[in-house]
Amino acid sequence: MRVLVTGSSGFIGQHLVRALSASGHEVSGLDKSNSAGVTSAPLELCNLLDRESLRAALNRVQPDAVVHLAARTDLAETLSVHGYAPNVDGVRNLIEAIRATRSVKRAIFTSSQLVCRVGYVPASETDYAPDTPYGESKVISERIVRDEDGGGAAWCLVRPTTVWGPGMSAHYQRFIRMVEAGRYFHVGKEPLFKSYGYIGNVVRQYEKLLVVPRDWIHRKTLYLADEKPMSLPAWADAIQSALGAPPIRTLPVALARFLAAGGDIVNRLGWRSYPFNSFRLKNILTQYQLDLTETVRICGPSVITMEEGVADLVAWYKSRVAPK
Repeated sequence: MRVLVTGSSGFIGQHLVRALSASGHEVSGLDKSNSAGVTSAPLELCNLLDRESLRAALNRVQPDAVVHLAARTDLAETLSVHGYAPNVDGVRNLIEAIRATRSVKRAIFTSSQLVCRVGYVPASETDYAPDTPYGESKVISERIVRDEDGGGAAWCLVRPTTVWGPGMSAHYQRFIRMVEAGRYFHVGKEPLFKSYGYIGNVVRQYEKLLVVPRDWIHRKTLYLADEKPMSLPAWADAIQSALGAPPIRTLPVALARFLAAGGDIVNRLGWRSYPFNSFRLKNILTQYQLDLTETVRICGPSVITMEEGVADLVAWYKSRVAPK
């Protein structure tokens, strides 16, 4: 199968391109730059907001399938959804290009769990409750995909949760450094179960969605994550153990709320990257266990355990990120 992966130099994109290539697919990437130095597949340099260039890129590649990952994914924008034009206009442009490229038979559009605030349980796939402009932008992109019927290809929408593993973002690398230095702490004594996804399991889900029968995925909306939720403290403890770091201390919830309020003040004074505030504390304390029944039925069970994933993550961290 000839597959085009947009956002191919991103975290998920790099892993997916390598996995698809290893499985024998003919893979091309599409990204606005090659800042990550990805060379594992032919790359189309193209901005999603450039309609004509995007259409020309798909016409050159003539893919059988498109996996759309490219997006602005940060939560830095606090005022307006308009800062996330790649997530809205970019999706609209991609659908136009898919419609004009008759080779495309299947398209997987990546959305986000943040179309609903963390902890909110939607009553249906179109029950939305975003609490960030980023989440709003993904709501709009989902509506575009449905309204345009995916550009005429068999399509599905996928909502990855928190995806972790080797190559994870600077934000999560900072978390590992804090664990390593003994500066990370648990909040309270609850197990805090969350539907996270190890990168190897999530990539396998994308692969399956490309090859299962068309009717299994067409017009569906699926969450991508590990089959079983994991405990946040247990995950952090596993990373601490693999690093050989000091044991993680536990703060009472009341004290954590006090410190988070102080972080809010620091943020308002201009230090926006200060890592601990009420928003992050709420995300830490909010448990969420998503219904992955349909995802597991289509893609099969997760094959990589948390412990195996942590071992790979820490090995990568020590070889690529940790100070020498």
